[in-house]
Amino acid sequence: MGLNRASYYYVPVLLSTETTTLMQLLDQQYTATPFYGVKKMTHFLREQGYAVGKDRVRTLLRKMGLEAIYPRRSFSQGGAEHKVYPYLLREVVITQPNQVWSADITYVRLQQGFGYLVAILDWYSRYVLSWVLSHTLESDFCVQALQTALGYGQPAIFNTDQGKQFSSAPFTEILLGKEIAISMDSRGRVFDNIFVERLWRTVKYEDIYLKGYETLLQAEQGLKAYFQFYNTERYHQALRYRTPWSVYQNILNRLDGKRIPACGDALSI
Repeated sequence: MGLNRASYYYVPVLLSTETTTLMQLLDQQYTATPFYGVKKMTHFLREQGYAVGKDRVRTLLRKMGLEAIYPRRSFSQGGAEHKVYPYLLREVVITQPNQVWSADITYVRLQQGFGYLVAILDWYSRYVLSWVLSHTLESDFCVQALQTALGYGQPAIFNTDQGKQFSSAPFTEILLGKEIAISMDSRGRVFDNIFVERLWRTVKYEDIYLKGYETLLQAEQGLKAYFQFYNTERYHQALRYRTPWSVYQNILNRLDGKRIPACGDALSI
């Protein structure tokens, strides 16, 4: 069958309680201080009473997809076969919906393991067009989120980091086929995609940390309700205390007379 013996007999090993706890602490600290690198994260965990070394902390951060704002090697790094596009948003003034969309992936802690969440956001309105939860970091769930978001329209510019999910051919070919300009953050510059970083902070502190989801299915059900609230009920100071949905659909109505759904669809892979 073309399978080696080790692969055939492999049985997944559940994470230990300590490893799960360490990942949860790293996730929460990263959300508060995304500029912390391996050394500072190691010191942070040691202050919490855990005897950990830099190598273990580095391994956990890579598993979770967390990268500090300075350059370092990471599994989110694009492969040699993936083209990296320049960052197009310096000095750009955002004046209307569908001018710039962006996407990012974050780690979601669960009581029984962990998952990954991708979301696509309209920069002007902060409207979450689509989101998808996944057990793995394969590019399929990002492609699914993109296809769902494009059902509501399309941006002039689409911004992401240089991760392999977003620089892969299946993802970029969809954008290029629709003549959407591709923009990618500079290596290690988390704040090039600042609006999605703020979204992750909000989602985690207002939902994920409070709910303590046990499984990916529970997280999907809970996040579906939260994103509905975020899009249609949660007031944003930056939007003059309006909701993302009201800003997004009201302006688009004036531009072309079209109306959009109140919240992007969610799929779990």
